[in-house]
Amino acid sequence: MNCIAIIPARGGSKGIPRKNLQPLAGKPLLAYSIAAALKTPSVNRVFVSTEDPEIAAVAQAYGAEVIWRPAEISGDTATSESALLHVLDHLKKSEAYQPDLLVFLQCTSPLTLPEDVEGTIQVLLKNEADSAMAVAPFHYFLWGYGSDREVVAINHDKYHRPRRQDREPQYVETGAVYVMRAAGFQQARHRFFGRIAMYHMPLERRLEIDDLVDLQIAEVLLRHQGSTALMRGQRFFCHEFHELARIIREIRVTSYP
Repeated sequence: MNCIAIIPARGGSKGIPRKNLQPLAGKPLLAYSIAAALKTPSVNRVFVSTEDPEIAAVAQAYGAEVIWRPAEISGDTATSESALLHVLDHLKKSEAYQPDLLVFLQCTSPLTLPEDVEGTIQVLLKNEADSAMAVAPFHYFLWGYGSDREVVAINHDKYHRPRRQDREPQYVETGAVYVMRAAGFQQARHRFFGRIAMYHMPLERRLEIDDLVDLQIAEVLLRHQGSTALMRGQRFFCHEFHELARIIREIRVTSYP
């Protein structure tokens, strides 16, 4: 079974300029997703889809193949699906190459490990699913606004607040890993179609880089990611908690003088 990984990486970014190339623990952000994909046993080839020469150079330096993305699907409103479909079309036309499975990785999830990528692939195959995603446990009470701006409970009864262990399990999409049967994806043109499976990703590896705070937190987590305790989902060491607390305090002081 042929399985490829595609990492879309545009040059433009509104929140953090040049986000995909931001330095993180000694490497550009993009490098982490490439490394995770290359070390995944079931992945045969790794591609980065980009319109940016610098990103392309970094991608090749870290071992990925580059597919140049057209300008019409490189803007702020372009979807990830459009980039994935373009890579599949390009490979079919240029190489007559049609993979069976497509892994979609976002380079904004640098804590993702090869076992998370492989786990998502295997959960799709085991469940004979058409698409799969990495998720993490979610135990929070959600609130929102209803009609007339009335505050309403979304995922619970506001008059009944059961203990976490007594509630039905819920999961949040991590945004880190998606796997699809390539032919079905090309027909559906969306990452979710047919039978969907979920890979339960450890909560401590669920982090998306959206702003500078996330980069600083990721720096601390990556520094200790090799720790056996962290990998097994046990509690952080005290100095790790203190480090994260210090970063958050500094950011608050800087942002809100």
